[in-house]
Amino acid sequence: MPPPDPAFQETNLRTTQIRDLGLKIEGTRLEPIIREFQAEIDKLAVPSLKPRFYLSTEWGVAFGSISIAIPFYLAKPELEQIQAEQVGHIEGVSKADILRYLRHEMGHVVNYGFRLYEQQDWVKLFGSITQPYIEDYNKQPFSRRFVRHLPGWYAQKHPDEDWAETFAVWMTPGQDWRKTYEKWATALAKLHYTDRIMTELRNREPLVKIEERDEDVGEIAYSIQDFYSRLRLGEDELPPGLEGALTAIFEDLGTAEDSSDATRKPASTLIRRMERDLVANVYRWTGHFPERTRPLVRYLAERADALKQVYPANRETDATLAITTLVTALAMNHVHRGTYLP
Repeated sequence: MPPPDPAFQETNLRTTQIRDLGLKIEGTRLEPIIREFQAEIDKLAVPSLKPRFYLSTEWGVAFGSISIAIPFYLAKPELEQIQAEQVGHIEGVSKADILRYLRHEMGHVVNYGFRLYEQQDWVKLFGSITQPYIEDYNKQPFSRRFVRHLPGWYAQKHPDEDWAETFAVWMTPGQDWRKTYEKWATALAKLHYTDRIMTELRNREPLVKIEERDEDVGEIAYSIQDFYSRLRLGEDELPPGLEGALTAIFEDLGTAEDSSDATRKPASTLIRRMERDLVANVYRWTGHFPERTRPLVRYLAERADALKQVYPANRETDATLAITTLVTALAMNHVHRGTYLP
């Protein structure tokens, strides 16, 4: 038998250039999921529009192309673990989650393949494709002007994303979008447009068939370690002065000197254990980016250690709720004001 591929030994996985890792979709858990997704595409009855799939640094479709990029870390469990360690959030944990992202990216493929963004009706509903693309976009949670699909109220980011999210909802099997959005007039109008335009496109040839690939893994000349070192993790934005909030939480639950017989547990351990779920759920419901929430949660754990905060073991649910509320409130402040504390 041939020796194991040294590229995936723990000793050099992080330092090997990504292009030398031999990453591919074939033979991974992604392959059957993509086959299932292609069956969904076939039901759209636009046989002439066939996206190509490849591994890159993130989900996406290069403007004016019909190729769908999938994050390279989804190709190997070892890489998923590194992504979780470094960012605290994985975009595509389960099959359902991966399909959710694929449907969104297919919206971009349809938009670019048929140049829908040039049509007057599209512009009236979604806005101009030339609108500035801003990473720190303003979110209005539960706005009835937009559908809900990806976390972070992503449809509100840009007209192109608004369309892609609307398309994804329309495309999702078993999604009764007429009922779900029946009282959301603007979002429903966008879905009706999607339903109508997809009917019109069924027997048309796409105007664009370019399969451009942006940062294909086979061409990336830097390492996994370099990739994560370039990400902005947000440590420079951590808010000072949270000791009072932490102290209030755990004083309310009972200090180590209280007469209760319940075992005391370190608050920092609980906060660290909550990190992954907090990062994902805060992003979903507030739009506060995972790369910011993760260092915030770790900072709170460090302060809890320094303050020697503990809580009664029989009140862990209360402690979890209080910490979640604190992090969510801080995240909402940052989303709407650009800062955690006034």
